[in-house]
Parts: sequence; structure tokens; C-alpha cells
Amino acid sequence: MTRIDFYLLSSADPAQRLDYACRLAHKAWGSGHRIYLHCADEAQAQALDEHLWAFRPEAFLPHGLHSESPHEAVVIGHGDEPGEHHDLLINLSDQAPGFFSSFSRLAEIVVEHDPVRLPARERFRFYRERGYPLQTHNIRTAG
Repeated sequence: MTRIDFYLLSSADPAQRLDYACRLAHKAWGSGHRIYLHCADEAQAQALDEHLWAFRPEAFLPHGLHSESPHEAVVIGHGDEPGEHHDLLINLSDQAPGFFSSFSRLAEIVVEHDPVRLPARERFRFYRERGYPLQTHNIRTAG
């Protein structure tokens, strides 16, 4: 069964979600995991792609957009099936992806901003009602 982790950031800045997604993806990739970053739309996927290129200049994180490089260890997509990725799903959309249960782990990143927080609460209820193991992590952010 998919393990689901909610990362509750102590920031109201929605951009902090991208920063934390990069951090989480980098850590998981460094541990040998394959990661699928699920975005709400193409614009968010493009923004995340750019963010990953600049995230840690001293540490390269190989990645690609699902539409261009579906076989990379770290893939960014939106509305796509994740292909061969079934290890870690980082969800940045407002909905539970229909394919989330095919992953070993799901990470939901939440900031203190109602347009992000309120749909996240609904997803939390959705997962809990279906019996998925849930963990919450309170993350202090700078600033």
C-alpha cells in the first residue's frame, strides 16, 4: 500500500512548494530512487523544470519533462501517466492523481496559503478514508 507523507511548510509563499519539491527530489534521487513530480499544468511543470536547473548549482539533478524525457530518473509531468515510475510521487497539483496508488510513496507538499491548504485537507481526508498510512511532517522554512 502507498505510504503518504504530508510536508506542512511554515510558509504562506506558494513558491516554497517548488523549493521543497526540489529538495525532496534531490534527496530521494541521491538515495537511488526514481521520482515523478506531478504538476497541475504545463506552466507549473515548466516552472519546476527551470527551478530544478537552478536549485543547487553545485549539485546536478538529472531530470526531464515527461513529454521529452520519460525515462529520466527524475521526471516532471502533468496529467500524464507516470510511465515506468512507481517509486516516489511528489504531487504539486490540487487533486490526488488517479495513478497515485501505483507508487510506493506519495509526498504532498502544503504551504499556509488557502488555495493550496484547503485542497490538501480534502486530499488528506480522501486518503485517510481509504485506509492509506499517513504521516505529517512540520517543516520550518527560512524567512
